[in-house]
Formats: sequence, C-alpha cells, structure tokens
Amino acid sequence: MGAGHAHKLYRHGDSPVHRLPAHVKLVAAFCFVLVVVATPREAVWAFGAYALLLAGAVAAARVPPGFVLVRLVLEVPFVAFAVLLPFVAEGPHTEVLGLSLSESGLWGAWNVLAKGTLGVAVSVLLAATTELRALLLGLQRLRMPPLLVQIASFMVRYGDVIADELRRMRIARESRGFTARGPRHWGVLARTAGALFIRSYERGERVHLAMVSRGYTGTMPVTDRAGATRAQWSAAAALPLAALAVCLLGWNLV
Repeated sequence: MGAGHAHKLYRHGDSPVHRLPAHVKLVAAFCFVLVVVATPREAVWAFGAYALLLAGAVAAARVPPGFVLVRLVLEVPFVAFAVLLPFVAEGPHTEVLGLSLSESGLWGAWNVLAKGTLGVAVSVLLAATTELRALLLGLQRLRMPPLLVQIASFMVRYGDVIADELRRMRIARESRGFTARGPRHWGVLARTAGALFIRSYERGERVHLAMVSRGYTGTMPVTDRAGATRAQWSAAAALPLAALAVCLLGWNLV
C-alpha cells in the first residue's frame, strides 16, 4: 500500500468530501446504508428525501450527476431480480397495466430497487472521492482484520498485472493466427487459463519470498497514522444523522 493506484471510479478533485479522511467517509457511508435499510418500505417519501440528501453530498463533492448515474448500472442484476418479484411472489394480486401482479411482490420489488439504488449510489460517491490506497488505509485504521486488508491490497495491486499478462497471451495467440470461433477452440483457451494460473502462482511465490527477505512477518506496517479532527467527523456525520431523522419520522408516520 505504499504506492497510489488509480481506478476508473475515482474522480480527482479538491472538494470538502475529497479532503475527508477515508476511514471517516467509510463510517459515514456504512451508517447511511444502515439507516436506509432500516427504513420501512411503506415510507415512500423517505427514499425521496434520501435521494435529495445524496444529491446534496454529490454537489458538495463536485462530482457531475451523470458520473454517478452512469455507474449505477452496477445494480442491473438487482433490477432484474426486482422485476421478477411481482410475477413469482405469492399473496393477493392486483391488476397493473392489464397484468396480474402480487401485491407483496410489488412492495418487495420497490424495497429492493429503492434501497439497492441508494446503497450503490453512496458506494459510487465514496469510490469517486477516495483513492483505493486511501480506502485500504482507512480499513486498516478501522481495525479490519489485517489479513483481509492485505488480501485486498494485493488484489488491487496485482489485478492489473494479471490482466496485462492475459492481454499479452491473447496477442501472442492472435499473432500466430489463432481466433476462437467455437467449442473446438475451448481447449486452447483452457490451456491459456491454466498457464495464466501457473504464472500468477509463481509470481505470487516470488513476491512472497521478496517480502520475507525484507523482514515481512505477516503484518504490514501502518504508513499513515494521521487521525481525523472533530470538525471532520462532524461534517461526515451530517449525512447519516439527517438520514436517521428521516428514518425515525418515517417509522412514526407509517
């Protein structure tokens, strides 16, 4: 985690949200998602209020709304699941556009779509304002199990290395006139996958031996011990606290 690693979700900026420490933003995002999940699905207006709160956070982060909306395609599998719910759920049915749909299924679909969309949106905002290296350091500061942090760190660091290795192998195949056109070529692709696994395993062994020779004992050193000020915690708490007020009001009005 000693070097930066940019990713496609991150958007460079110098907004107040960008300047907040990563562990503070992680706690704020986690609390916001908990509040959203705890909101009764019947309080439809509450989810609109959450969307407005998130829109305010996006504006404060100076992230274009289109940047967030485009990346909401990550929730497509949840949308597909939600669309099926009214057709497969049991219970009383109602007519909607000439279709007989389950009332409990409709509520379930709304629940999945509303809460899932808000959860994905706050995750996209977190990723857009926090570098991957800072996120890993934030998890480390929050006392996440060190082994999980190390696994995530290596995955981030060497994911692109393995992808480049796969790209070079593809170019080597194509330079020899190979083009996969059907099942009869699956054997070649399987051997490619096997070779990639072996090369990745050997690279991992070399990296581990290099780390051990430099004094690695199973834990990574903490390279950033800077904490967060009370003002930063207060600024980050504004979003989940406002959401909590909406959630409590929603429970009282249902």
